[in-house]
Amino acid sequence: MTTELVTAWRPTVPGVTEVFHAHFVDHAYPLHVHDAWTLLIVDDGAIRFDLDRHRRGAAGASVTILPPNVPHNGRAATDRGFRKRVVYLEPDILDTRLAGAAVDHPGFDDPLLRRRIHQLHEALRPGDELEAESRLALIRGRLQAHLDRHHADPAVPLPRRLADGLRELLDARTAEGITLREAGSLLGSHPGHLVRAFTSTFGLPPHRYLVSRRIEHARRLLLSGARPAEAAALAGFHDQAHLHRHFRRHLGVTPGAYAAQAAQGGVPITAPSAP
Repeated sequence: MTTELVTAWRPTVPGVTEVFHAHFVDHAYPLHVHDAWTLLIVDDGAIRFDLDRHRRGAAGASVTILPPNVPHNGRAATDRGFRKRVVYLEPDILDTRLAGAAVDHPGFDDPLLRRRIHQLHEALRPGDELEAESRLALIRGRLQAHLDRHHADPAVPLPRRLADGLRELLDARTAEGITLREAGSLLGSHPGHLVRAFTSTFGLPPHRYLVSRRIEHARRLLLSGARPAEAAALAGFHDQAHLHRHFRRHLGVTPGAYAAQAAQGGVPITAPSAP
């Protein structure tokens, strides 16, 4: 008996309405529509589908974008089925005038775009919302370029001013955080412009800057005697596991080991040798 597997959730990321991961073998979608843009990558197998009465397919390294309110169906193109990851995006993420171009050419062989979509899925977990929003801003620009042959990324106006402004917002709201959408509204800029301006000016994207600031805050709290769970909450991490993941990546040790070493007055904590 074939088991069809589905995982779906709605992250708190501006622009994303739903995330959908699935492994299908026998399931066949009937004709249906979504009120969102459907951004799809296939991790294994292949899909065949009809989009507005045109026969299409998706597999391998390709990226597929389906426009809102256009009928489509779908099923496995081989007996072994397929695994896919989908992000449903708010209708205003892309200009609705590009729907016709997406119907005519819904698939792109673009390794960089596919890698960025994979990175977006990796970031769609609690605590990494700014990273996910940053990745989505870059994805949006690349999709726009594929769908609009007259599109050209405008020059970022006054990149140093935008970068400094965003850094000030991140510094002022390190623990509580800020979305790129809100920052863009405050600074009068598109989120994609903010990401590019910040990265080109400071050499790292805004989400990595924010994580590094939170790590610094957590380190000081741990050195002052705070427990890891308390440090995580005060520094702006989603939970202790979120702090643990980033802390170990940055410093090579867990927050608990770091706090224990501090409690011993700087004496290194090592595992006991084998008897």
